[in-house]
Amino acid sequence: MCGIAGFIDVRASMDTDKLISTAKKMSMAIQHRGPDDSGEWSDADAGVVLSHRRLSILDLSPEGHQPMVSASGRYVIAYNGEIYNFKEIRSELEREDASFRGQSDTETMLVAIEEWGLEAALNRFVGMFAFALWDKKTRTLRLVRDRMGIKPVYYGRVKNCFVFGSELRALKAFPGFEKRINRSALALMMRHSTVPAPYSIYEDIHKLLPGTILTLNERNIDSWEVTTWWSMKTVAENGVANRIDSREEAIDSTEKLLEDSIRLRMVADVPLGAFLSGGYDSSLVVALMQAQSSARVKTFTIGFHEEAYNEAHDALKIAQHLGTDHTELYVTGDDVMSVIPEIPTIYDEPFSDPSQVPTYLVSKLAREHVTVSLSGDGGDEVFAGYYRYTWGHSIWNRIKWLPVGVRTIAARLLSSVSPDRWDNTLNTLCRVLPARFDVHLPGEKIHKLAGIVESVDEDDLYHRLMSNWKNPTDLVIGANELLTAFTDPSRKASFSTSPEKEMFTDSISYLPDHNLTKVDRASMAVGLEAREPLLDHRLVELAWRLPLDLKIRDDKSKWILKHILHKYVPEEIMDRPKMGFGIPIDKWLRGPLREWAGDLLNESRLRQEGYFDATTIQNKLQEHLSGSHGWHRQLWDVLMFQSWLEKQ
Repeated sequence: MCGIAGFIDVRASMDTDKLISTAKKMSMAIQHRGPDDSGEWSDADAGVVLSHRRLSILDLSPEGHQPMVSASGRYVIAYNGEIYNFKEIRSELEREDASFRGQSDTETMLVAIEEWGLEAALNRFVGMFAFALWDKKTRTLRLVRDRMGIKPVYYGRVKNCFVFGSELRALKAFPGFEKRINRSALALMMRHSTVPAPYSIYEDIHKLLPGTILTLNERNIDSWEVTTWWSMKTVAENGVANRIDSREEAIDSTEKLLEDSIRLRMVADVPLGAFLSGGYDSSLVVALMQAQSSARVKTFTIGFHEEAYNEAHDALKIAQHLGTDHTELYVTGDDVMSVIPEIPTIYDEPFSDPSQVPTYLVSKLAREHVTVSLSGDGGDEVFAGYYRYTWGHSIWNRIKWLPVGVRTIAARLLSSVSPDRWDNTLNTLCRVLPARFDVHLPGEKIHKLAGIVESVDEDDLYHRLMSNWKNPTDLVIGANELLTAFTDPSRKASFSTSPEKEMFTDSISYLPDHNLTKVDRASMAVGLEAREPLLDHRLVELAWRLPLDLKIRDDKSKWILKHILHKYVPEEIMDRPKMGFGIPIDKWLRGPLREWAGDLLNESRLRQEGYFDATTIQNKLQEHLSGSHGWHRQLWDVLMFQSWLEKQ
């Protein structure tokens, strides 16, 4: 796991020393991604330079140093990620008489690219990666991002140079970088808690989409080409058109691929462990890790004293049942407050999912013991784990017959009662009802319901469901609504069922732009490599071929994963409502975070900065503080931008 950066000076006006010194500045800005080693490579005649930061995981020797030049001298690579099947690829190449100097996956990548060509090699790689590849022969730069978007890469033009890097801070270190806020991208952040690819928070800077290659000629930095080498749309549509008929075959194939995916990701030359939240996905990963390990797997959990958000006791039960070497840490509002000033640095680009805090804290905890940690990310999107895949469709079928006016009145009535009052009332009622009626944080879900009942169709309903601010262009001054995976017809796919349509949309947007961004920045901030076995592309391709009733059955999600997990962990230990990985930010904004929030959302400050409608934000803040409404998610979006802006 590493970080990359570099640029092409179209005028080739810099000498070697200038190229190297500039690249070092960019590299130092992302030192946290690779604290173990660094390197630069340049070609002054072409005006190109690549730089690299290394977190040593495999082949800890100098033979793994980057940027790395291929044996023929044609290719130079700066690479961030892991190729988990590199040993199998290396064996195949050796049978074709290829020779190697070291044991790194980086060298295997270069040899494969030379022997088979770039796209043919990419199709053989099982892993996560973002890399820059310079071809000396054609004088062409290529930026490549992995299939699922696990590893990031930013790029754009600064003055007369094309610049790129793993994080925005590398680009900001380039001389002449202009920090011009993209107001329309800011509006997207208000809607989705993140700036989705291909946009970034800065004008003229972009994020490479998952599964794509950017190709750039050294002398034509205004005309780069982005092509797709792996398409989720193609995989999903082909998968549903070629279902696996046999239930037994589907379950057996899924379990075997899960085992192999986890086996590959347990290969490391450094200490390794796993995040264990207590949910199904991380529990399944840990169960299969422990089944394949002779030693006790190290597991890590963050807990909260607020029971509505705490899964630590559930994680402990699972750890004890599986026999892992378990470590847990309970955090308080004061602990969170100590992290708040670091968030703009950790996430680099504004990001506002409150679970970013526990994700960072559990990464920090794990890093005290291991250098690599497996996670359960991706299980919800790939195997239909979110409640919204079932109840959103169910709600639409119930409300679509009602006139919009009636639905508007219903929305106002539902939102007129605060989430806390809903929680108190419904939690009392649930004590005398069957367990199936028990819902985690019911007040928050009712307010979500109020936000979607005015939808014009099912697509609009899902877009609203995935939005915090319903009309962010009214909130952000001077913003326009940009196209996203939710609104761009060219990015949509054809499915006959709503859950599959929503799973697909999440897989190309919410997953890479939100969840994977959160984990990458939090883990890399502490020099920890996070690996996601549930996002092995072979498993994703298989999952799209599974009949939907192996994912959703009797309104229960992730049926097939639960079926496999129950071979290792009894159902009675796992049988509880899904919680997610949140924090009680609603209460903390009225308590330990109140003064901090009030300063950032000061009305005169907002007006002076000129990004937001200050009156709207002040109204939301006062309603939240009074307890009449729960606007913590919307306020957290603004707070995270304000906190980030303060650091610029």
